[in-house]
Amino acid sequence: MVILQMGFLSAAPFGVRAQDSGMQRFDDRIMVHLSEHRTPEKTGLFMFLSRYNNLVNAAVPAGVLAGGVIANDKGTRQNALYIASSSAVNALVTTLIKKIIKRPRPFLGNVKINAVYHPGSTSFPSGHASSSFTTATALSQVYNKWYVIAPAYLWAGSISYSRMYLGVHYPTDVITGAALGSTTALSMRFIQPNK
Repeated sequence: MVILQMGFLSAAPFGVRAQDSGMQRFDDRIMVHLSEHRTPEKTGLFMFLSRYNNLVNAAVPAGVLAGGVIANDKGTRQNALYIASSSAVNALVTTLIKKIIKRPRPFLGNVKINAVYHPGSTSFPSGHASSSFTTATALSQVYNKWYVIAPAYLWAGSISYSRMYLGVHYPTDVITGAALGSTTALSMRFIQPNK
């Protein structure tokens, strides 16, 4: 399944790489608009969300594991393994794609795009979007209740939007990251109990 994901996602960026493509113009237009319409309040909120993404992604499987240990429930512990494994596989695939594609960050490709801060690494796909959507999708598979699903995807969507708002990822980076994260979590469902 991971090989299929790699093949699908490797084909997507070729249209993204060309600076004169319609997709690149779309990306640039959105990024310039966002960078020209920031407010200190929104910037603070989105910096907070981006900063704590990794903590939340680690806390979710840790919390599920703790619940499984306390309740002495093997199924819950296995669900924690599913969520953590999905995140680990996603991190590996995202890093590999970043190293292959090497798309520059938006603020390096267009002088009109002002980033709030300048992270290292490359832009495609968004690691924050892929990791948050992996966690949201895996958690939603484990606890298929609206009161889990809605906040999980609200968090993932907010994290993804924050990356564009802060000027560090193009919309196509974020969309691809979200698709990659969701697909990774779904492809790892074999780890869940009774799957």
